[in-house]
Amino acid sequence: MIYFLACFFSILLPFWSYLFYKTYQLSGYRFGDFFNIIFTKGLAFGDKNRLKLTKRMIRAIICHMVICTTLLFCIFIFVKTPGLIFLDVLMVYLFSPLLLMLAHICMLPIENCIKLYYIKKAKKKLAQKDVKIIGITGSFGKTSTKDILTSILEKSFKICKTPLNYNTEMGLTRTILEKLDDEDFLIAEMGARHVGDIRKLCDIAKPDYVVLTTVGNQHLETFGSLENIEKTKNEIIEYSKTNAPIFVNCDSPSSNKIYHNCRKNKFATCRFNTYAYATEIIYNRHGSKFILHLDGEELEVSTKLLGRCNVDNIVTASALAYYLGISKTDIIKAIKNLKPSPHRLELIENNKICVLDDAYNSNLTGAQEALNVMSTFRGRKIVVTPGLVEMGYEGSSANFKLGSYIADIAEYVIIMNEVNKNYLLSGLISHNFDREKIFFASTREEQKKILATLTCEECVILFENDLPDNYK
Repeated sequence: MIYFLACFFSILLPFWSYLFYKTYQLSGYRFGDFFNIIFTKGLAFGDKNRLKLTKRMIRAIICHMVICTTLLFCIFIFVKTPGLIFLDVLMVYLFSPLLLMLAHICMLPIENCIKLYYIKKAKKKLAQKDVKIIGITGSFGKTSTKDILTSILEKSFKICKTPLNYNTEMGLTRTILEKLDDEDFLIAEMGARHVGDIRKLCDIAKPDYVVLTTVGNQHLETFGSLENIEKTKNEIIEYSKTNAPIFVNCDSPSSNKIYHNCRKNKFATCRFNTYAYATEIIYNRHGSKFILHLDGEELEVSTKLLGRCNVDNIVTASALAYYLGISKTDIIKAIKNLKPSPHRLELIENNKICVLDDAYNSNLTGAQEALNVMSTFRGRKIVVTPGLVEMGYEGSSANFKLGSYIADIAEYVIIMNEVNKNYLLSGLISHNFDREKIFFASTREEQKKILATLTCEECVILFENDLPDNYK
């Protein structure tokens, strides 16, 4: 019987390992991050994120299964006592993460060679193209600014941009190899979670033009300090081309610091009396209106995009577009026709219910702005949020503040994260929020059931941030 159970568990090992594979992939194939997730947040249960069988993931799975199968084979051949066989099989289960680490180490030289091959191929292709590179980085607002800039430029130029969140080395490499043709500009979103990440991206595609969006404490958990974040974001300036114009959203202390330390041809945006900034900002459920001050001229602008953060992104993108020769008239027309980037303060109207989808946001400034937008709507206001993550040592205070901001605007709250629950709850209660209007859900099914009891005609629901399955 014990021997049969040992065989049965051996067969089930790949299914057990699925959760480790999924967590490994969500950690970006970084083993330090992988173990940090396992020991601080747990395995990636849930169906929000599915394991993507990329070529790299398939190679890792095969290597891991070869190691596990070899161990199981040795156990069944050399161990004669059924009880010990069963115990050894359980040990393989127990040490599956360590065996995955061994597979990672075994595959690392191969993966590095494959990675370097494709990067070299992308750099060679880029060298053969007459294309100018616009590099965009920052703590938040990168994707929105990229999409806005593309919309303004595409009437006059042929544009290739990194799709979705392809802001890593391989994401940029794939864009160059698979999408770049005979375009005038490659707009490259450059993301980072560790010091040196931007430098690596600039080594692939050295920017001719640089856009630095708001810099703050996003990904503080992996960077370790705000100084490291500033240092990493500054890499796009340091490793851009010598004569590259630098456009910096100075509406944060860190961005402003980077701007003032920059010795290249630079343009400040989004602060009063800079090269480009906005005043008289008004927004409601139909969009935003403001005065765009661009190179000394005042322009009346309207857009379907919501919130101050989007206005800042528009301003910075407009500044670069104008520098590249787009007329102010054409800029105004393009701004009027802008569509929101998915999950970035995107308004979705369903009969008499409004949904503000800000699921991609994970910073306090953006969350506060989303709540400000929500306050302009009529009807019952419901916030669904897991709080803010990857905030490091500022996580508790940031989520406490978020709770207090929510209390000032919303009537009902659904909290989706165990880790942040107490901090959000404390912030809500500190502003005398009614406890009976605070709900907790651990799955989307629970969330839907609660929402079904709370929604009514002319209500607005704000989805503030969303988390992958490795967050509880």
